[in-house]
Parts: sequence; structure tokens; C-alpha cells
Amino acid sequence: MTSPTTAAQSASSLAWARRRGSVARFWRSYRTHRAGLFGLGALAVIALVALAAPLLVGSDVQSVTNAPGAALEAPSRAFPLGTDQFGRSLLGLLVWGARISLTVGLMAAALSVAIGTLVGILAGHFGGWFSTVIMRITDWFLVMPTLVLAIVLATVMSRSVWTVILAIGVTSWPTTARLVRAQTLAVESRPYIERATALGGGHGHIMSRHVLPNVMPLVLAQTTLGISNAILTEATLAFLGLGDPDVVSWGGMLQDAREAGAVSAGHWWYLAPPGIAIAVVALAFTLCGRAVESVLNPKLGVSAK
Repeated sequence: MTSPTTAAQSASSLAWARRRGSVARFWRSYRTHRAGLFGLGALAVIALVALAAPLLVGSDVQSVTNAPGAALEAPSRAFPLGTDQFGRSLLGLLVWGARISLTVGLMAAALSVAIGTLVGILAGHFGGWFSTVIMRITDWFLVMPTLVLAIVLATVMSRSVWTVILAIGVTSWPTTARLVRAQTLAVESRPYIERATALGGGHGHIMSRHVLPNVMPLVLAQTTLGISNAILTEATLAFLGLGDPDVVSWGGMLQDAREAGAVSAGHWWYLAPPGIAIAVVALAFTLCGRAVESVLNPKLGVSAK
């Protein structure tokens, strides 16, 4: 007779084998999307550069007192991307700024999707007047410009990276909430949900064990697509002077360029690198998100081959 411990280990091994098989099938399908592979490769390179920033450029690249060059130097052998108004290397600032931009994008998107998933599952599961109230609040957030709400929050709160993350996260969740609610309603109309309820499954059991696993593919795709929007919003807030003045980000570099008169003076090397970096990262996350969405939802018929 098989002992309970052995049976539990066998069930756990079977579950892990299924997960590994799912990951392998996902990767086989994902790698057929050339655009998705390009986006993933670009993100891998940028992430490695951001992680290795202290080794590549050093933490003193942000210092305005030990700047190695003259103010607003054009690109040269010593400074491939030129210098800013303090004489700091723009290449070093660009590399260091990737850390903040990627961190804010990832964490803000995660917060936004977490809020939207929770609201969507609760509204779809309970229904009735509760769902009506929640959805009307969601609609209010949906019709309000996200950037305006984020600017208001960033203005009334202290200027820091966490404020920017919070401002983006709590203003960009409504789209995810509506998508997850629709998916929750579709899942809970299936017969096995009725059987689980008849067997005594409570609300928590139904939502966590049956609904959440079925909406996770949608959540994953929405997270990937939301990161690019979060990065663009962070850059916009920093450009408007609402970011953390003590850290370097790509949006903050554009704000510094504007204050230094780079636009009127024609110092293109101050404006172009951070702008191109923001565009490349946003495009890479969008390509990855579209590929993930196509793999997880083949009915879309989207192919980036």
C-alpha cells in the first residue's frame, strides 16, 4: 500500500512535470514569433546593461561635483554621446537611467495588474449590486485621463520613485479589471464551477483554485503590455518635473535637456539618446506582449512571424 507521504510526493512531482511541460509548449510556440524574439532579445540586453551599470559606468557618474568633462560637449572619443550641462557623460547617465526606468515600469505595471485582477475577479464572482458599484467606480477611472490622475497624485505626494510607481499603478488598472471580469464571468459559467460549488467549495476556493488559474494567461499578457505604458508614463512625469530629483531616469534626462535649452541650442545628442531608449524599450515590451497574447490566446489569429 502506498503511504500518504509517497502519494503526496507523486502528486507534487506530477504537478511539476505538468508545469514544465506547459512552459516548454509555451516556449516552442513563442519562439515562432520573430518579432517577439526580437523584443525579448532587446529586453535581455537592456536588462543586463542595467544590472551591470555599477560595473560599467560606476555610481559616481551621477555626481555633479566630479564631472569629468566640460558642459554640453558634443559626442567625441572620450564621450561617445557627449556630456550634459554639468559635464557628466550622457552614455553613463543613459546606462544608469535604465535601472530606474525599468524598475518603475515593472513595479508599476505589476501593481496596476494586481489591483485590476483583484477588482475584476471580485466583481465577476459576486455580481449583483456589488459588481454594479465596483464597475461604476472602474468606469469613472477609465474615462478619466490616466496621465492627469497620475500628475495629481505625483503633485500632492512627496517626490520619490515610490510615489511615481504608486501614481501609475493606482490609475491604470481599470482596463485590466474589465478584461478580468469578463473572463471571470466566462469561467464561472462552466459546469465544473457548479460542481465545485455543490461539493461545498466556498468563495475563496472558487476564486483562488478555479477562476484565478484560468485568468492568469490574460493577466500575464496584460502585464507585459502594461509595462511599456508604465515606462512611457514615468518618462512623462519625469519630463514634467514630477519625478525623483535625486535619481537618474530617461525621462529625467529629457527634463534636464529641456531646462538646459538643448532644444533651442540644437544639442541633439542630449535629447536623442534617452528618447530613443524609451522608444526601444516600449517597443520591445509591446512586441513581447503581442507575442505572449498570441500564444496564450490562439483565437486572436495574431502572428508576428
